[in-house]
Amino acid sequence: MDAPALPLVRRLRLAGIALVIAWFFVPGLRDWIPVWVPFLAFAALELNYLIGGLRDRGSPRGTRGRTPQASDISELGGEGWLEPALVRIEGQDVWLPVAGRSEEEVLELIEETRARLLRGEPAHEPEPLPEPSTMRRGPRLLARLEGVAVVGALAVVLFVLLPDRGWDGLDRDEQARTEALLSAEAGRIAGHAARVRCDAEGKAVGVVQHADGVAEVGGSNAFLTPGICFRLYRLAYENDEGPFSQTARAIAVLAHEAWHLRGERDEGVTNCFAFQSGVDLGRRLGLSEGTAERMMRLQLADNATYARSAPAYLVPGECRDGGQLDLDPESSRFP
Repeated sequence: MDAPALPLVRRLRLAGIALVIAWFFVPGLRDWIPVWVPFLAFAALELNYLIGGLRDRGSPRGTRGRTPQASDISELGGEGWLEPALVRIEGQDVWLPVAGRSEEEVLELIEETRARLLRGEPAHEPEPLPEPSTMRRGPRLLARLEGVAVVGALAVVLFVLLPDRGWDGLDRDEQARTEALLSAEAGRIAGHAARVRCDAEGKAVGVVQHADGVAEVGGSNAFLTPGICFRLYRLAYENDEGPFSQTARAIAVLAHEAWHLRGERDEGVTNCFAFQSGVDLGRRLGLSEGTAERMMRLQLADNATYARSAPAYLVPGECRDGGQLDLDPESSRFP
């Protein structure tokens, strides 16, 4: 006998569980699907179950649920137990399976039960346990697996996502190693020794500051937000390219602050230089050359949008291939 098809809502629920788990483990899936999509879908399915249960609770008793199946009747002890009757026999209240019996058959059953009670025997013979049924075992096993999957999905959230506290979740040695790497890369662009610290709250004299970093113009000290540092740590040491736009932004920010250390004060010009230097910087941190180029082109393309709220960061018109701000005019690559 073919197994019964799963209800649509149940299939969607299984698909939702699979999507939540896959979002964490399938490479590149996070770039295509925002984090709220799988959780919103899963929450909507669970809400559907809740609303459905509340509706069933308020529905007339006679119309609730499905009719008993053959396996249900077997577990009850037979069709007669679908409509039992409470009968008082020899001073005892006894339930009898009377469904489907004629009046004569019911009277015979009462007499048989009376005789059993007078002999000191139970009112009914113990019902044999129903034979194992693959038809029942399948849905039950699947329901258990669903429960395990739900627990697994929650465990992923609790023990994979939540414990990842970003930069603060790294031990001090990992933080120091990352700051040393970023300092070396900033110094390569600045042309002199530099020190990058992952704390944008740090204060220094003669700095320029924006949302993701702080740097001394012509100096040696720069500060990056912990989020930027953690993204670069994941790229450099865990080979995790992460969300495309976030990684592109982190590389551009480090290059931007490094150009301030080199002595450039103008924010728009600094951005132009940073987008160009970011290609080689991204490649040194673990990206392929093609990916690094695409990331910096994205940063340049998005610059006009971001600069609407901060016009000082808009790159000048000469920030183009062959323009006055082209760091490698002999190359056709830009940035």
